[in-house]
Amino acid sequence: MRPVFVFSLVCTLLFSNNSIGQVFLGSTLPDSKLLTWEGDIASRLIDSCDHFLLREIDQSLKRRAGFWNRDFSSPQNYVTSIQPNRKTFAGLIGLKEGRVDFDYPDTLAVVGYGPGYTIYETRWPVFGQVHGEGLLVLPDHAPDRAVIVVPDADQLPEDVLGLNNSLPDSLQLARRYAEMGMCVLIPTIIDRQTTFKQLSNREYIYRSAFGLGRHIIGYEIQKILAGVDWFAKSSIRDIAVAGYGEGGLLAFYAGATDTRIDETHVAGYFGSRQHVWQEPAYHNVFGLLQQFGDAEIASLIAPRKLVIYNNLEGPTLEVPVGTGGKPGRLFSPSVEEINAELDRLKQLVSGLPWQVMVQKAKPAEGLPPEVLYLPDSKTRHERQLMELDFHNQWLLVESPYVRKEFMIDLNTDSTLEVFQESATTYRKYFAEEVIGKFEHALLPFNARTRKIEIESANVSAYEVVLDVFSGVFAYGILMVPNDIKSGEKRPVVVCQHGLEGRAQSTIGEKDYRAYKAFATRLAERGYITFAPQNIYIFEDRFRTLQFKANAIKKTLFSIMVPQHQQITNWLGSLDIVDEDKIAFYGLSYGGKSAMRIPPLVDNYCLAICSADFNDWVWKIASSRSPYSYILTGEYEIFEWNLGGTFNYSEMAALIAPRPFMVERGHFDGVAPDERVAHEYAKVRYLYQAKLGIGDRTEIE
Repeated sequence: MRPVFVFSLVCTLLFSNNSIGQVFLGSTLPDSKLLTWEGDIASRLIDSCDHFLLREIDQSLKRRAGFWNRDFSSPQNYVTSIQPNRKTFAGLIGLKEGRVDFDYPDTLAVVGYGPGYTIYETRWPVFGQVHGEGLLVLPDHAPDRAVIVVPDADQLPEDVLGLNNSLPDSLQLARRYAEMGMCVLIPTIIDRQTTFKQLSNREYIYRSAFGLGRHIIGYEIQKILAGVDWFAKSSIRDIAVAGYGEGGLLAFYAGATDTRIDETHVAGYFGSRQHVWQEPAYHNVFGLLQQFGDAEIASLIAPRKLVIYNNLEGPTLEVPVGTGGKPGRLFSPSVEEINAELDRLKQLVSGLPWQVMVQKAKPAEGLPPEVLYLPDSKTRHERQLMELDFHNQWLLVESPYVRKEFMIDLNTDSTLEVFQESATTYRKYFAEEVIGKFEHALLPFNARTRKIEIESANVSAYEVVLDVFSGVFAYGILMVPNDIKSGEKRPVVVCQHGLEGRAQSTIGEKDYRAYKAFATRLAERGYITFAPQNIYIFEDRFRTLQFKANAIKKTLFSIMVPQHQQITNWLGSLDIVDEDKIAFYGLSYGGKSAMRIPPLVDNYCLAICSADFNDWVWKIASSRSPYSYILTGEYEIFEWNLGGTFNYSEMAALIAPRPFMVERGHFDGVAPDERVAHEYAKVRYLYQAKLGIGDRTEIE
């Protein structure tokens, strides 16, 4: 690592030889109070961010009304008025693929017979090379009612039809509907078992899909809706969806998404989502709580029939810490929780002559089916899992073309001024739709500082705390060369640590092997440096912050961007700082920060990404590469829909025309040389070939 060499390529120190005398720096910095905090300030920072996000989640309940414009003048007008919300909801769960049209599902074999019906093994096309598979129940008479019954993730279609006596009669929902003379389609859904290391199969699919703007929830709803497509063009006059547990979620969401579904029956899933961040990763829907809790989702079903079964406890499980997957729990909603959410729903639709039916699910009563043949459920599930995995990988291959189309309005064929103007729209999108932006105004600095002892005799160091939002602060260490003269202004290098690092990691012996005290070394060469404490520290404590933030359409960087805005505003206010020469250097996870913070903080005159620049979408979505995060313990790393918007070269375009540099090692574990070179070549092409500023970018 040679940060001084790289930085010197783009920023020259301007010393004033005519200045007289040195700047006096005492125990605190000018215009600041004495910092009196004791203990671990980094830990205090994580706690403050945690409290802030929980407060924002609580506030989301009150703010949701601003996203809705319900018209209660008639049922039809109501449905029309909530259509924008339905479209938003479909986008959140990744319903994007066009489905395959088909005349009839394949009936592969007769599985058995029940009183008045025949059971078939079945398969039907959904989208691309993805199929639904499961069981189809056809009554002996021509049916006019049909239901798609979605099992819990750890139930088989055979279980809910009573073919193997694995469930009590009360949970054999499909068998009950078959006894009612309905046509019944039962899809297989991805289970919670582990195939890859200790990661559940559902989280495995979720991880790749999330970065590509898709979701395992959306994929499985597509399988349900493919069945709805088939029923809708048949003689069926009444289409229902029903589900238990995970299947209850899927049935509930499907009913909210598609108005062709006449009835939605939900068991073992309905209640408050204010703690959705505590649930497993595959329930993480980016921005869900901004507009939707279960009451709001139910209001998308109105005025169609919605039945909540309140006598079936939902599945419970815990994903423990240390398994590699996101720690989380599934809770069975209590009757009280169900009723509280129903009360919210009543208030939301009080102007509509409609109400939810809350009742007890009746158990299957007739004779159980006669089984002739049981499908190979293990092989079937493997096919279902691999089809979704392969689809994710196909999306990954296609993603550069999607991003190219997304960036088509970035004008690189005119002047730099025109380019910068066209980039404004993309920066806004990046801030609001990818990073997530809090609308709070920054607070006054209220700077608190104190001098600390360091190993260098040529540099003075100060801990600094600044207010950002109510309850949120920024913390770091300012390093000031002792030879700075009165009236002189110097450039600043903001030196950002990596994963599990601290501001102290960049200034001395702590973590010297990785950082070489580079903030101190730069200060000894004459730069002012500032080492911020970013919030990716304390492992699960910070990783759960990402899921709290995601619930309200935010990320960790939704906090770190305003922190850096406040830091650079404050630095620019200091008499010793040249406010036009504040640069960002980030190492490792700090390199991730270098790609996401400078695009949105224009106080930074340049950005250097060290030991992180790569084909980031490939790194978070590939299930084939050993460099990928798919099977690692960094369960917070996945970012919504970067595959369709911003890879690292597109992020670099948001930094342009400011200087941008990449620093990497040939044996860096981030990515192989060819991947880094391929992504950086796009940056070089933009700077040199399109904008004519090739001297402002470099890789070493």
